[in-house]
Amino acid sequence: MKAIVHTSPKGMEGTAFQEFESAEPKAGEVKVQLKSAGLNHRDLFVLTRHGDGEPPFVIGSDGAGVINGVGADVNNVKVGDEVIINPGLGWHSKSPAPPKGFDILGYPSNGTFAEEIVITANSVEPKPTHLNWAEAGVLSLAALTAYRALFTRGQVQEGQHVLLPGVGSGVITFILQFAKAVGAKVTVTSRSEAKRQQALKLGADHAIGSEKDWNEALDGEKVDLVIESVGAATFEKSLDQVKKGGTVVTFGASAGDEIKLDIRNFFYGQYNLLGSTMGSREELREMLQFIENYNIKPVLDKTYRLEEYEDAFNRLEAAEQFGKIGFAISE
Repeated sequence: MKAIVHTSPKGMEGTAFQEFESAEPKAGEVKVQLKSAGLNHRDLFVLTRHGDGEPPFVIGSDGAGVINGVGADVNNVKVGDEVIINPGLGWHSKSPAPPKGFDILGYPSNGTFAEEIVITANSVEPKPTHLNWAEAGVLSLAALTAYRALFTRGQVQEGQHVLLPGVGSGVITFILQFAKAVGAKVTVTSRSEAKRQQALKLGADHAIGSEKDWNEALDGEKVDLVIESVGAATFEKSLDQVKKGGTVVTFGASAGDEIKLDIRNFFYGQYNLLGSTMGSREELREMLQFIENYNIKPVLDKTYRLEEYEDAFNRLEAAEQFGKIGFAISE
């Protein structure tokens, strides 16, 4: 089969679209003929984590397709079923943190940027009927991350005010849609005027330039909840925008891992700071039901063929996208 494979050296230089050995499903496994796949920032990170001497692997965590092979003792799906891939490995039930052994598809295991994939049968879920293949293939990782950050960790409620710094990523566009679906007020920030306008069209109530004084732009109004994924570049401004007793949920740090925190101001303000990482199979199923109930679809930025992977990776690395970047694999 054809696939996007990483060998060595580290980075894009060790990546190629090439032939890769196909596998057959063993007991408890299924083979999925992939129709589409989705690109995530993790797919960039693993190119630098893959060490010299490790075996080649297929990149990619998100995908959707049709079951075309079933191993022994598989009862939840059959050949011909349309499914999406659950990229989370080993996290079944909702819990305060991932269990020991939790991992994500696409390193060190083989991932979804390929014509087919063999995966455990409990790692597939029925494809939402209201999504086309392009939409289904980019869904799981970003929408699950968004769902856990906003609902499980952030505990958002109708009428609350949510701040989303750095709008444009797949996760943040999902959070914007999810928050509006349950009746929250949403403010976004971005350096890009184009992205701010796209966010307003998607339902945001306010869109602020990242360089502006956020407090002034909101006329002094504080927010109930911030979902942070930028990190060092925005964290201080984000915390300053939270009302006393409010919450910051963080799931990323694209602009730096280390922050300074005035701990006295923090405890006097009775703030809550929570980490979040993707989510469990239970939360994935809740998210799938949620998007069907509210007819929510991924925001598709651009779709590429697998052989155009360099253009896709470069677009993501440059943060040019608004929404999800996908791969069209087969008809």
